[in-house]
Amino acid sequence: MSVTDPGPLGWVEPQAHHFTDPLALVSGRVLPAYTLAYETYGELNPSKSNAILVCHALSGHQHAAGWHSAEDKKPGWWDLYIGPGKPIDTDRFFVVCSNNLGGCHGSTGPVDVNPETGAVWGPNFPVMTVKDWVHSQKKLAEVLGITQWAAVIGGSLGGMQALQWAITYPEALRHAVVIASAPKLSAQNIAFNEISRHAIMSDPDFKEGHYRERSVNPKLGLMLARMLGHVTYLSDHAMREKFGRELKTGSLNFDFDTQFQVESYLRYQGETFSGQFDANTYLLMTKALDYFDPAGAFNDDLALALEGTLCQFLLVSFSSDWRFAPERSREMVDALMQARKRVSYAEVEASEGHDAFLLHVPRYYYLLKTYLAQVSTEAGE
Repeated sequence: MSVTDPGPLGWVEPQAHHFTDPLALVSGRVLPAYTLAYETYGELNPSKSNAILVCHALSGHQHAAGWHSAEDKKPGWWDLYIGPGKPIDTDRFFVVCSNNLGGCHGSTGPVDVNPETGAVWGPNFPVMTVKDWVHSQKKLAEVLGITQWAAVIGGSLGGMQALQWAITYPEALRHAVVIASAPKLSAQNIAFNEISRHAIMSDPDFKEGHYRERSVNPKLGLMLARMLGHVTYLSDHAMREKFGRELKTGSLNFDFDTQFQVESYLRYQGETFSGQFDANTYLLMTKALDYFDPAGAFNDDLALALEGTLCQFLLVSFSSDWRFAPERSREMVDALMQARKRVSYAEVEASEGHDAFLLHVPRYYYLLKTYLAQVSTEAGE
């Protein structure tokens, strides 16, 4: 299949900016220089008041909407929600999405060469935090001439970034939209991440993270990590509706090969992912999730951590999301109310689980569209 019509966004051009100023990291290490890959959609208005930052989740990247070329197999990961007439309306907003540092889609990360050693960074790339990403995104905003975002929006790990933006740079955004997220990971979520990392690091081809120098790939470990993660992103209802107990061939084989449709689906997802994503990046992203805890610096008082925020908040959760359950969003809502902040909250009935934030759920779609229309009015569009 080839794409002949890229739609109203036109062909999207990937962009990148190289920063030569050092970036001090939470870990105490310093990146002497780095590149951020990003994409933009829509036009920045003369007052530069209509910019929206979209933050991606764990395995996401900067390609959030549109098509790069006729050879693309699918559009950007949030194409349902970004574009003319969509909730993040590019007729009204200038939308920016960057690949997080440590990523493997153009931003500086483990797959790149460390200029100080001449060798691939690999496992020696610094461990990143959500706060580090926010600092780097702020540098990108300065390059683009944006002093204040109309909104910072993200789902899951992206929602954590939106929350951190509100805390770290309170005057730099007017709205924070935090979707299917949490103020910190539960012990269960940390456990899932540890199992995923262990699967990768136990792969004989991991080579203590130096697999690229050995021209191998810990494909099996990465495949298992993705399969585990994918199960947690779906609800029991969604898996039952999609697969049930359907057999591939219609009969049992009485062996250990793939027999159920759900097994085949998970193996396909894992196989595809393992050929597209970097294992060291996966380790980094899951650690950033584990470390996120803005209340930790405020005696574990989330309301105190949010006291200095100035923006208005929209929080959205999904009824069937057990990975980032609605009660985690309500924790943030309660803390914001305690801190006397402006906050709106919706728990959307949806059967798709955590992945609902990426999918077309009508009530969620309408909610974002209505809220962001008001944001656009405030921006003078």
